[in-house]
Order: sequence, then structure tokens, then C-alpha cells
Amino acid sequence: MGWLSKIFKGSSHKISEEHCHENYGGDPNTDGPSCSGDIWPENENEDIDRAIALSLLEENQKGKNVIDFDSQLEEDEQFARALQESLNVDSPPRYGNGNTHPPQYGGNPHPPQYGNGNTHPPRYGNGNGNTLPPRYENGNAYPPRYGNGHTYPPIPMYYPMGSRICAGCNAEIGFGRYLNCLNAVWHPECFRCRACNVPISDYEFSTSGNYPYHKSCYKESYHPKCDVCKHFIPTNPAGLIEYRAHPFWVQKYCPSHEHDNTPRCCSCERMEARDTAYINLNDGRKLCLECLDSAIMDTSECQPLYLDIQEFYEGLNMKVEQQVPLLLVEREALNEAREGERNGHYHMPETRGLCLSEEQTISTISRRPKFGAGNRATDIITEPYKLTRLCEVTAILILYGLPRLLTGSILAHEMMHAWLRLKGYRLSQDVEEGICQVIAHMWLDAELMSGSEGNSASTSSLSSSSNSSKKGTRSQFEKKIGEFFKHQIEVDISPVYGDGYRAGQQAVNKYGLRRTLDHIRMTGTFPF
Repeated sequence: MGWLSKIFKGSSHKISEEHCHENYGGDPNTDGPSCSGDIWPENENEDIDRAIALSLLEENQKGKNVIDFDSQLEEDEQFARALQESLNVDSPPRYGNGNTHPPQYGGNPHPPQYGNGNTHPPRYGNGNGNTLPPRYENGNAYPPRYGNGHTYPPIPMYYPMGSRICAGCNAEIGFGRYLNCLNAVWHPECFRCRACNVPISDYEFSTSGNYPYHKSCYKESYHPKCDVCKHFIPTNPAGLIEYRAHPFWVQKYCPSHEHDNTPRCCSCERMEARDTAYINLNDGRKLCLECLDSAIMDTSECQPLYLDIQEFYEGLNMKVEQQVPLLLVEREALNEAREGERNGHYHMPETRGLCLSEEQTISTISRRPKFGAGNRATDIITEPYKLTRLCEVTAILILYGLPRLLTGSILAHEMMHAWLRLKGYRLSQDVEEGICQVIAHMWLDAELMSGSEGNSASTSSLSSSSNSSKKGTRSQFEKKIGEFFKHQIEVDISPVYGDGYRAGQQAVNKYGLRRTLDHIRMTGTFPF
């Protein structure tokens, strides 16, 4: 094997255990990876091949050794293996495109460290040594992006009892007590009464809309109170709130007050409230202070109003030719005069005016009463008045102590009776009372429309109504009570007064007052 030694002797490189360092890139200080042995360039391989060929040629030419073919083949194989081993001694690795330079890592030749400081990438999967990363849902080897582009997922906020938001303060409800009411959750201190703003700690509560209330606060705010006794209206055996209410004034009161002798005003019909003092008239009637303000109390005080209504009739071309006496009387005198009449129509339950046709002696009020202790009318002065029949009408009587508008509507009604009798009308009860109610309603309409209480002569200087009955100074209550008196006429359920009025009003609206009067004179009925 002298040729083999020759080959190695001809080489200037030695196999050694030294380490070499090579610079990568343009940085001379950059250390490359370490490798064992010398670097064999490619031209050195060509010299070896040529030396081998020349050595074999020399051996064949000299014929110094006879070599068996098989042994020669074995030698050749050994030589090839030795040569291959010599060529493969710690040759440096090749990277990517065949270059021996290692790749740069972000400008740094050192590879990244993984996990525990090892430069080897992590193993994936079930421990089989696979270095390939797992695939994600979309088949991509790259992890998904979250929210703002980061590859790490957002940190979830975990609430121990779920995400509960207080409906009162809109803050999160964490550990501790909470309330579940009205389809929402609340901190106990946030569940407050709508009325008093105090937290509701009771087991039971009331609601109105979506707002909670203490039961007591709800009752105070929504449970109706009696306008008479000022207490909460009690519930009936069925648990329902049952009360009575005036159809016009909408005054709510306990049903029991209809049977416990609670007084009503004889004019406006409102019940007397516990905190209101009504006036006691000497004939047993009660009068509220608002109605008292314009009440007419004696005969002389009523005369200016009588003149106003006579002018109203003249404006309708229906002047009353006879001077018919007008007298204000107490309830007892009015009832006695009604009994002395042979013919007449009386409004029940109480008659407040009469048109007399018989000769009688009437006790009339000549001076208004005084109001003393207990708001009682005292010192009323009456005097007899003898009626003489000079015509079909002897007098008109009106109950004293009524407000001016009510007194005027009653007087307009009774004057229509006098006009019909003086004109010779002989009518049925419903037609006569009906057309008289139509005239009373027309007068109230005219008073309320004009806003005038008549001329300055219509009010006595002694009257308590002097402040409210002057022109253009009618109070809001007077306007309201005037509407109430109209309402009473319109909704009267009496077949005579109520049905008669509605039939007469319909005829007057259709044909006018004059044509209606002519028709009932001829036929005794209202035109249709």
C-alpha cells in the first residue's frame, strides 16, 4: 500500500482535532459554528484522483507483484472505503442553497434559544420526536390572530357568579347578597322606593309601571283617599277598592257616607268634607262657603236679579205684561204654598220654586239672616205677604239661600210658567216643564257667555255677593257652578223635566224658539 502513503505524503493538509472559526457576513468579529479537521478544497480531490491513477499504472507496468483478481478487488474496496472516510472527516454542513455559511437570525448568527435555553426547537405531538409544529383549524401552521393582531388570546374576565349588572347603579354585582326583582338584579342598597328613595327591605313591595314602592308609599301615592273623611277608601269583601263619585265634580268618597248622614251642600250637591265648615241654614239645609259667596238671602236682595231676567225675556220678544210679585221664602213656607195649589207640577225630591195661581198668604223673608256660633243662620226676619188674584199668576216663590246663578235659572223657569199661563197656553206636564227648562238653560248660557252679572243695579250693597256679581268679575267657581247647573238640566232623568227638556231643546235647535212656541200652542206638542 505504498501508493496510499504516497498520496498522503503529497498532501500539505493534516487530519487534526483543532477547531476553526469562520466569519459570516461583513462582521469580522462574528463567530461561525465550530468544526473538527481541516477544510479540503475541491482541487485537492482532483490531485488525489490523479495520483491514484498514476500509481495503479506504475504497478501494472512493472509487473513486480502478481495480484489475484479477487484479492485485488478486495484491496480496491478497502481503498475506496478509506478514501471515502478521509473525504468525510468533519466536513462543514451546507445550508439551504449549498452555501457553507450559516443563516443569520434577525441579524444575529446565533440561533434562537427555545424554552429551557436549548437551541433545539421543541418537540411536538405525542413525544415521537417530531419537530414540525401542529396545524391550526384553518390548516395553517401559523397560530390565529386575536383582536388587535396579537397571536396571544385575550385574557378572559371570570366572574364567580356570572356577569350580573345592577339595574340601580349599573355596576357589576360580585360576591354577596343581591336581589332578583322586576326582571333584573340589584344590590340590596340600590333597590329603592320610587317615592321615598329609601331601600326596600320588606319581603313584599308594590309596583307602578317598572318602579318599586314600599307598600305604604304606594298606598299613599296611588290608593284613593276619600274626599270627605280624608282616609284611604276601604276595599270591599272582594278586595277591590269601591267608592262613589259625583258625576260632575268627580268627588270621591266612601260608600258609607251615603248612609251616615254626611251633609251635602243644597246648591252644588258636594258632600261636606271633614276639614270644611258648611253654613247651617235655619230650615236644616247646608250651604258650602263657595256657594254662600254669591247666595241671595232675602226678597229685596233678589229684586235686581228679577229685573235682569225680565230684560232677558224682553230680548226674546216675550215680555211678561203683568207685574208678578217675586218672594224669597224658607223651605217650610214653600212646601205649604205648594199644598195650597190645586194644579201644579213639582220637581222632586225638592221643590225650589213655584209659580202660584191661587190667593194665599205667604211668609216671605224680609231681611237676610246673620251667621253666629257654629256657622248657623240666626235672626232671620220674615213677614206675611197676602196674594191677590188679579190674573192667572199671583206670585213666584223662590227658595232663599241659593247662589245667584241657580236662583236666576229657577226664576227664569218659573217666569216661563207665568208667561205661558198669561198667554193662555194649556199644555201637558212634560211639554210645559220641558219648554220652561229650555228657557232656564238658555239664560244660564247667556250669563256664562257674556261674563256679565247684569247691570250694576242687580246687586245690593248689603249682599255678600257684591264682590263676585259685578260685571266681568265672576269667579272661576261661579263659572264652574254655572256649568254644573246646566249639566243638571241636561242629565235630569225625570220623564217630565229631563225628557221634556231634551225634546224641547231638540225642537228649538231645529226650528227656533218662536216657531216651536207657535207649534205647541196649536198642537200641544213639540215639533219633530
